[in-house]
Amino acid sequence: MLIRWLLAAVHLLAFGFALASILRRTRGLRRCTSTEDLPMIFSADNGWGGSAVVLIVTGAMRAFGGFEKGAPYYIHEPLFLVKMGALVLILLLEIAPMMALLRWRLAVRRGDVPDLTGAPKYARIGRWQTLLLVVMVIAATGMARGIGLDAGGE
Repeated sequence: MLIRWLLAAVHLLAFGFALASILRRTRGLRRCTSTEDLPMIFSADNGWGGSAVVLIVTGAMRAFGGFEKGAPYYIHEPLFLVKMGALVLILLLEIAPMMALLRWRLAVRRGDVPDLTGAPKYARIGRWQTLLLVVMVIAATGMARGIGLDAGGE
């Protein structure tokens, strides 16, 4: 019982950290005009990546690790499928910003000036990711309250 509670708490806290991090990174990318803006963007990106790992690990443990209702329940739960669809979209959208930020980090380490012209595009991607993260929270809270086809809805 205690482990289920702790996993749920860590999972929910990770959503808060993820939201704060993606909003901070998006704001930094939107305002990015020089390499002086990069330390804050890199810091926010680290938070975004770390919270994503925590979300994925704790979510997988809860859904498929025998700590909650079990995989058969989740696989047939419509809101879980919405949540996983949003996660897949977030991860697909993350490919371009992640690759750019890796290139920027390497350029800064080499003492080069990275090409920051893509920053506005990555900020737009971040706005979509923020929306999808909110969709995940809405789906999760609906599941927690028994809303869905299996529970009969409300």
